[in-house]
Amino acid sequence: MKSLFSEDAVAEINSRIDKLSQEQTPKWGEMNVSQMLKHCQFPLEVALGKLQLKKPNFIKRSIFSLFKSSLYNDKPWQKSLPTSREFIVSNDFDFSTEKTKLLNDIQDFHAKKDQAEWPPHPMFGYFSRDHWGQMQYKHLDHHLTQFGV
Repeated sequence: MKSLFSEDAVAEINSRIDKLSQEQTPKWGEMNVSQMLKHCQFPLEVALGKLQLKKPNFIKRSIFSLFKSSLYNDKPWQKSLPTSREFIVSNDFDFSTEKTKLLNDIQDFHAKKDQAEWPPHPMFGYFSRDHWGQMQYKHLDHHLTQFGV
């Protein structure tokens, strides 16, 4: 599985983001391209400590744990999967602004590639450094594929 801690994977993701245009429409789902760019920032901001999420109750955490490995394994995610309430984007955003913010978040995340200790994810618990990198790559890949790049 590719990782956002790899130079090649970051270059690939950045190149795919650069191919996006404001006019692109999704192959599935309801977000427009600017909303997708905003949505993709949230998991990176959680990893970077810029976004704090409320920890779910024990029952929800137990359910989430059943799906944890799907976040970083090689199997593609299904289309139109439900997302965390905190990651839902319904407002309109400026394409250029959100594109720049996402590229900056990717760079900030990649810069932590040598960080050994990572805080637990508020919903899924502990991830290794490798799992954090793979999960971030997989999320971006999923949504860039959604928009045909």
